[in-house]
Amino acid sequence: MATNQKIIYIGNARCYHTMDWYRSAESILSKDQLFFATDLINSEGHKVIVNKEDNLIHLVNIDQFLFNSQNRAGDIWRNLVKLAMFYPQVRKIKKLAKSQPNATYHAHTMYYMFLCWIARIPFIGTPQGSEILVRPLKSRLYKYFCIKSLKAAKVVTVDSVAMRDGIARLADVKAEIVQNGIDMQAILGNEHLSTRPKTRVLSIRGITPLYRINELVDARNHSKQYPNLDFIYPFFDEQYKERIQPNLKEKDKDHGRVSREMMYKLMAESKLVLSIPISDSSPRSVYESIFCGACVAISKNSYYNVLPNCMKERIIVVDLADQDWFTKALNQAENIVDKPYVPSEKALHMFDQKISMKFVIDNFYI
Repeated sequence: MATNQKIIYIGNARCYHTMDWYRSAESILSKDQLFFATDLINSEGHKVIVNKEDNLIHLVNIDQFLFNSQNRAGDIWRNLVKLAMFYPQVRKIKKLAKSQPNATYHAHTMYYMFLCWIARIPFIGTPQGSEILVRPLKSRLYKYFCIKSLKAAKVVTVDSVAMRDGIARLADVKAEIVQNGIDMQAILGNEHLSTRPKTRVLSIRGITPLYRINELVDARNHSKQYPNLDFIYPFFDEQYKERIQPNLKEKDKDHGRVSREMMYKLMAESKLVLSIPISDSSPRSVYESIFCGACVAISKNSYYNVLPNCMKERIIVVDLADQDWFTKALNQAENIVDKPYVPSEKALHMFDQKISMKFVIDNFYI
């Protein structure tokens, strides 16, 4: 890679996954090489995760047009706003590409891949799980634009075999697997995490129907052990959350969106972490929970099959059709969690975000 090569991410600056890519690249590349072009920074109750040192390039910012919180009406409205602003965004991207013709452009999530395809600029694309595994099955129009954008990308990166195979079936495009890396130094370099008592039962996914939080709460309420639940989440659907609220118990704790440091602390204090979405690709938060020392209950997903054995030993695959799945998972976790998690060399190499990013830089950012 040329020393003066510019890398420009195009995506949602509210998205933790996209910003994690930017932060990983930031740890390897010089500041004047790395830029982030975005139309979203601070809206719908999201915490601002960019800072004044970031090299932001502003597309047509739509924060001002969106709701103050997340709900289904807000989701519909956001999609309408994005549709109305589609061609103004395309013009912005064309202008950007004209001013920086030698830069490498990396679009994160399908919407930004759509924009780059219509703008006719060369780009690398990274779609998210449901954009390949769920949405094309629900909308022929979405499927059409999805296929066109996948075929237009120079390279498509994904985080799992399920995503790679889904793209092959959908668009006959060969995608490259780049694992969702985690910050090894922040977890393994913090000796205080490994010594924390493990007493919590923690839900770590978004409060939306996709992540089946209602089913999780119902299973806990059915359990004879009936432990308190802790909730952290990057986002929530306001109406769905209100529907769950009456089923919670007084000592359940809603921590909301937390800092990464607090998230690791809560994971390290958990004997059981819960992640049971309808569909999943390669969930970083599950891997972080394991490295923090917790056991994790997951619904059956193909990403489990490629994990190193040391990680599989901390995972409990549950059958949601079994009414007692929660109790069984909790009992299994209590038999496992007292044993410290010692990652294998394979796990360290497979999930170190710096190794993942160096692979991307060396192979795709040219």
